[in-house]
Amino acid sequence: MIDVEAFNKGLRELDTSPIERLVLEYLRQGIPAQKILNDGLIGAMGIVGREFKAKEIWVPDVLLAARNMHKGIDILKPALLEGQAPTRGTLVIGTVYGDIHDIGKNIVSALMEGSGFRVIDLGINVPTDGFMAAVEKHEPAILGLSALLTTTMLEMEKVIAVVRKSIGDRAPKIIVGGAPVTREFAHDIGADGYGEDAISGVEVALRLLEK
Repeated sequence: MIDVEAFNKGLRELDTSPIERLVLEYLRQGIPAQKILNDGLIGAMGIVGREFKAKEIWVPDVLLAARNMHKGIDILKPALLEGQAPTRGTLVIGTVYGDIHDIGKNIVSALMEGSGFRVIDLGINVPTDGFMAAVEKHEPAILGLSALLTTTMLEMEKVIAVVRKSIGDRAPKIIVGGAPVTREFAHDIGADGYGEDAISGVEVALRLLEK
């Protein structure tokens, strides 16, 4: 049985070694890598996400937990690849062209990965053709667009238009979010979903997958 509280504690440590030891110990015991990922790392990251939503912890806490989770996943990767571990689907995410802010995007990426998505993070200042190339290459279920400036959020409409025009029915579900973005704006530009914050972004993505 996986001790999710031990993983929860390990995700909060400044040092990655507690998570590393925990993952390695469960592997030594013969626990399947997928179970360690789902019940341990993803389960604990879910606790982090709920606490963040309740404003019990803050952005640095989430980023620290994400770093430690990634270290655990790195250890599990060989075993996961061998067993071809299933995921909820692929998410491509990036901050739109002209915008260099990434803290919100990074939190969303971490929580999406913690929820079982395979995340392709394109980073910041991503041009429309960069999003298009990533969509064609990775064929994601979800495309996430982030912006923190009123001047750059207009780029979201361009990306949505190009993706839909280029691949039509094969286009992924598109979620938008960021400080200046509103539900009304998301609707007006044709987005499939709007994330008011990181947690709601994950919830919207999961709902879209069910449709």
